[in-house]
Amino acid sequence: MNSPTRQRMTFDERREQLISTAWNLVRSHGSDALTLGRVAVEAGVSKPVVYEHFGTRHGLLAALYEDFDVRQNAVIDAAMAKAGGELAERASTVAACYVNCVLTQGREIPDVLSALNSTPELAEVKRKYQLDFMAKFRLWFAEAKLPQSSLWGLLGAADAISNAVVCSDIRQLDGVKELQGLIEALVQRHII
Repeated sequence: MNSPTRQRMTFDERREQLISTAWNLVRSHGSDALTLGRVAVEAGVSKPVVYEHFGTRHGLLAALYEDFDVRQNAVIDAAMAKAGGELAERASTVAACYVNCVLTQGREIPDVLSALNSTPELAEVKRKYQLDFMAKFRLWFAEAKLPQSSLWGLLGAADAISNAVVCSDIRQLDGVKELQGLIEALVQRHII
């Protein structure tokens, strides 16, 4: 098998290429197959190039999650900026964006999320992004005084529902509707 032709890229372009290659590896072979050496081979670069970008496998997994999180937040932020003021519309927007972002990423995001729980350092990376999302959620639904325990519960439900959609255990529309209902009930229960 011929390896891809190497080409000169900026640091950021190369990083984007390596992240894309890593996502393709996870999609095709699961996160257990994800090594810096394998990413190098698939991307047609030397191992030191991959090490320069990520340092370790943990660094690569953290970069994959960050890549997903940045894209997910951009979609949700844009949609929420256009959403009306009614609770049902805002809840529907968040629910649809959350489920659709996970569905768009595909089966590899649950695999990467699982790998993030493999060490305390990686679990802390995941936790940071979860806390950031909960802070945004609190702002989007500022009419309610949402306790942290409820936000953790909602985030767990959103992840479980999204993963069930990805695995085809439930239909996308049913998952979005269920998550929307949970968001509305949570906010209504804590309106100040």
